[in-house]
Amino acid sequence: MSPRPLGVRAQAAQATRENILRAATKVFAKHGFAGGRIEQISKAAKSYDRMIYYYFGSKEGLFIAVLEEMYRHFNEAEAKLVLDVAEPVEALTAVIRFMWVYYHRNPEFITLLNTENLHRGKHIAKSLRAREFSSPAVAVLGQVLASGAQQHLFRTDVAARDVYLMIAAMGYFYLSNRFTLSAFLGEELETPSALAHWEAFVIDAVLRTVARDGRVIV
Repeated sequence: MSPRPLGVRAQAAQATRENILRAATKVFAKHGFAGGRIEQISKAAKSYDRMIYYYFGSKEGLFIAVLEEMYRHFNEAEAKLVLDVAEPVEALTAVIRFMWVYYHRNPEFITLLNTENLHRGKHIAKSLRAREFSSPAVAVLGQVLASGAQQHLFRTDVAARDVYLMIAAMGYFYLSNRFTLSAFLGEELETPSALAHWEAFVIDAVLRTVARDGRVIV
């Protein structure tokens, strides 16, 4: 059964809320939580300060909503992946490539995570929805790993959570630190060839990690 269409007022309210979230995402990504001001956000959203307090309660409430929305978009994008778990090597490769490309194409995702980690995760810890956003991503990997184990391609002692953390760490660290690493290593890490090299390296590293008996999976 299709959901009932929203009335005019409800549509306007939803549009206002979404405009505020988009504006807040850009302001917080640029200035951080401490530097992002309510008046900046309301101006960017072409709204009013009171509307931010009406929909989100406080600046912190708005920031939490931005983080939740960021994770929601990630999950929605991942849900569009067409994976054949009967082909676990190809499916795992697709998941790795998706995460890498998503991080690269959504720099605000990384910037906002950096901001929240500077605050030791105290804002997202107050979210009632944070855990529900992580479950689908890990569950997908769990299905792929289980299929690979059943086909004697993957190890049986590798947790989906650990593989997820490995993929996220290798992609996130590279992209969030690519400017300082470029200076430190004396080579440009953001050229197309450098990005393609690292993507291939991550895929190879993860496949070697999950491979049964340590053999290379082709």
